[in-house]
Amino acid sequence: MKAEPNKLIHASSPYLLQHAHNPVNWYEWGPEALDKARSENKLLLVSIGYSACHWCHVMERESFELEEVAAVMNKHYVCVKVDREERPDIDQIYMLAVQLMTGSGGWPLNCICLPDQRPIYGGTYFRKGEWMNILEQVAALWANEPAKAVQYADRLTEGIVAAERIVPNVFPEPFDVAQLQAIVNPWVERFDLKEGGHQAAPKFPLPNNWLFMLRFSQLSGHQETLKAALLTLDKMAFGGIYDQLGGGFARYSVDEYWHVPHFEKMLYDNGQLLSLYAEAYQLTKDEQSLHVIQETADWLAREMTSPEGLFYSALDADSEGVEGKFYVWDKEEIDAVLGSDAALINSYYQVSAEGNWEEEETNILIKRQDASVFAADNGLTPEQFQVILQRSKDKLMEKRSGRVRPGLDDKCLTAWNAMAIKGLAEASVIGGEPRWLEMASASARFILAGMRTGNGGLYRNFKNGKASIEAFLDDYAFLIDALISLYQADFVEAWLYEAKLLTEYVIEHFTDPAGPMFFYTPNSAETLIARKHELMDNVIPASNSVMAQNLQRLGLYFDEDVFSERSRAMLTAILPQIKTYGSAYSNWAIQLLNEVYGLTEIAITGTNQSPVLKTLASIYLPNKIMLAGTNTTLPLLRNKESIETKIYICRNKACQLPVSTVEEALKFIN
Repeated sequence: MKAEPNKLIHASSPYLLQHAHNPVNWYEWGPEALDKARSENKLLLVSIGYSACHWCHVMERESFELEEVAAVMNKHYVCVKVDREERPDIDQIYMLAVQLMTGSGGWPLNCICLPDQRPIYGGTYFRKGEWMNILEQVAALWANEPAKAVQYADRLTEGIVAAERIVPNVFPEPFDVAQLQAIVNPWVERFDLKEGGHQAAPKFPLPNNWLFMLRFSQLSGHQETLKAALLTLDKMAFGGIYDQLGGGFARYSVDEYWHVPHFEKMLYDNGQLLSLYAEAYQLTKDEQSLHVIQETADWLAREMTSPEGLFYSALDADSEGVEGKFYVWDKEEIDAVLGSDAALINSYYQVSAEGNWEEEETNILIKRQDASVFAADNGLTPEQFQVILQRSKDKLMEKRSGRVRPGLDDKCLTAWNAMAIKGLAEASVIGGEPRWLEMASASARFILAGMRTGNGGLYRNFKNGKASIEAFLDDYAFLIDALISLYQADFVEAWLYEAKLLTEYVIEHFTDPAGPMFFYTPNSAETLIARKHELMDNVIPASNSVMAQNLQRLGLYFDEDVFSERSRAMLTAILPQIKTYGSAYSNWAIQLLNEVYGLTEIAITGTNQSPVLKTLASIYLPNKIMLAGTNTTLPLLRNKESIETKIYICRNKACQLPVSTVEEALKFIN
């Protein structure tokens, strides 16, 4: 029998709802909890996680569901549960606090704070006994030596406020190739040139790292970065981190071989990986990249799309309380499902009776060879093997569909939807699939129509017909980026004008008057203990690096020098940090590529643009923006209307004479 629900029962977050029947008197972050802590002079216990977090579920089972643990928490603390995906502004502050205290971070994130929200102690996952001991000790400190707790909170809060502080560069260097080389040289030393990715485990996909490497290698001719990027994409597509049956990538692999994933599937990873594999396919024409795109887009359509056309946030790692149970196979089960095809498919997916995941004595479907190579090794044509493979995958998918499914985090987040919009839009151009563009457009249309605030801003979240949280910088940055990608897919100028309006909103509401960067929270947001910037590119690029790229491109589209100058000032300010740790500033490094090599503006006019656009879509030109249309208001296309198809190549506010073929245009580009 479930306990009486606590105050999380009315939350929009699936993660918070998972804790709604804990005996802990959980509150959502908000005035009720914060006022209670202040009025009762009680410590705040801020516990942060997310729906697909395996160790969050473990700590809940081991501690938060137990009456004896809840009794200690309820006696001494006002306990607040936070979904880091809905409230990243809170998460980034307390994550930084824990990193300053312990040298590392992660989720679950548990931070004990003074009644005024300032942290004094924190960590990640705690076992039951350790957790209860900490709760009692910190409560005793507050009861018996409050001055010591306040003194520690003062020092820690000073560190939080000072961290990531960026000031304008008074003596900026000109952007040049040497700076790129200084970033890449130490980075290359960390590549795993046998298994892909970076050396050591766990291994995260880090799409933006490899996007930079693809673009850098194409623009500079650097071969080692190209080899590393393509090897990484191949190894991920072969590994267990990729769902070989249903498409889509897990969040990371626990080993160095991409074999055993942490099985949760996040929308933000898969949106970015669509973009990455699309660019790889444009460069290499490797059919495996196209298959990854197709299967991942199919997974989004089949399992992750809401009735409104938005995309859900994540699938959990666990089902029936066991990590990965939905995805793994016993050989006997495959033999029974596939019959005479089983031996061939077991060989292809490395399935054995003892299991290829030794820890669990079961099998994760992985590949060691490309399908065409495997077919040849087994005396089959690629076409013959594809028939058997598809037939087998269909049967296994049908069997898998009868299992208990992992939990679905069905909230929809603007920033994460935007990454999927961008990925689908770019894949639709390169892969020639209109359905992907329609999926992207449907999500964007709903966000622009149904997730707007009264003052022209955005909401971050949507669930059960309701949007409730004011958007943060990443929501704006990624949506602006996605709208630019949509324009370059269908050349509907309304997307660009929406992007420009949102950019102007960001400048008005997020600007830091003390420097070129934007705050993560708007000036209308609630006051927290610090107002932070987001500067480092992690698994998700920093919102400021995305805004710098948006400003550069919109500056070109609309001939807005103020946008372009702001973009350069942001890059100039962060440049010293990029040199110290390239992989943590990979999206900034892409912006440096754009400045060093320049962005080529390709403008196409005329009444029969399709053949030119199709040809250009097959050519890898990573540093370009595209414009096309008739009867247009964009500065670069104005007064260029014609019936005959013409291609204009422009750079640095100068255009070449128009040409009529892509071959002629490429001479200007190259």
